[in-house]
Amino acid sequence: MLRATAAATIAYVIALHLSREPAPLTAPLTALLVVQVTLYATVKMSISRINAVVVGVFIAIGFSALVGLSWWSLALIILASLTIGPLVRANEFVPEVAISAMLVLGVTQVASSAWDRVLETLIGALTGLGFNLFFAPPLWVDTAGDALEDLARRMRRLLLDLGDQLDAETPWPVAAERLHEARRLDQDIAEVDGSLRQAEDSLRLNPRVREGRLHRVVLRTGLDTLEICTVVLRVIARTLTDLAKQREEEWLLEPEVSFAMRELLGHVADAIVSFAVLVATGTSAESETAEDRLVSDLAAAGTQRERVAQLLLDAVQDNPRQWQLQGALLTEIDRILAELDTEHRSQRLMEELDRNSQQLHDRIPALARVWNWARKHRPRARRSRS
Repeated sequence: MLRATAAATIAYVIALHLSREPAPLTAPLTALLVVQVTLYATVKMSISRINAVVVGVFIAIGFSALVGLSWWSLALIILASLTIGPLVRANEFVPEVAISAMLVLGVTQVASSAWDRVLETLIGALTGLGFNLFFAPPLWVDTAGDALEDLARRMRRLLLDLGDQLDAETPWPVAAERLHEARRLDQDIAEVDGSLRQAEDSLRLNPRVREGRLHRVVLRTGLDTLEICTVVLRVIARTLTDLAKQREEEWLLEPEVSFAMRELLGHVADAIVSFAVLVATGTSAESETAEDRLVSDLAAAGTQRERVAQLLLDAVQDNPRQWQLQGALLTEIDRILAELDTEHRSQRLMEELDRNSQQLHDRIPALARVWNWARKHRPRARRSRS
């Protein structure tokens, strides 16, 4: 709020000295709009707004040479502006094209007012951009990391609840409620995705960040993994619900298998939280600790998984009822463990980094070559200084 207020005020003062308008309010208005929470959003907003204003001014100049201001010319200029706006990629500033055209067309000296409006827009946009360059906006990585960890802990609680219903007879409505909780995790994924997008924007073009692309890839692939795990978790809840339907007034699994499966779900729940902590952690020391904890949780889950597999095999041989559903539980847990595996994650990160590099090369070949050159030469400079 302080950045936006200061930028708008300074833009107005500058416009008073440079513009011929007695009250150049377009400059502070533009500064107020372009000073966003991230530098990337500020640059994007500035370019879009300047583009919209310039296009609107040219439309007004063209109309002023042919017709004056009347109800039908006003309708035509609005229609033309709203039609041309999407074509010039004004994006959310398409109405700004029409607004600029109407304001310029409504004055007596069209040319003078038109270029004053462009000047004021440039002043506001540059002032807002300068504020975010000298007073860099905060990074939202920690906020996104906290959101990831909160999602992982909600998944952990649900897994523990699913494990608790294995200890006794579980009525079908109780199992169905767990399934509804698993489905509601989709809403949590959407909220975390919004927080993650804000964090990704805060890393772009930020002078305080050296490895912004790496941070973005780490966060994004982390959320992708948790999203896959939520899908599998929903399938586990559905499998247990189907078992509850078919095994009324019975345990969902044989008692010995139930106790072992509950312990396995607990290890999987701990591994999910450890994975989220690893993704969200900021320092190398914390990363090593989180990775060690994840490896330990995965090892414990793998050992318990083998024990559950043997118990399930023995139980199915004695009583093959619902063997498909019981085997499906183990398969679904295997999918979660495979997604959380550290080697799988490293490979996924490398693939995503390569894909991003290829996209950058395809869009801006020259910039990609400069980026690759900087990456190759920066380690050498560090070794020479040491």
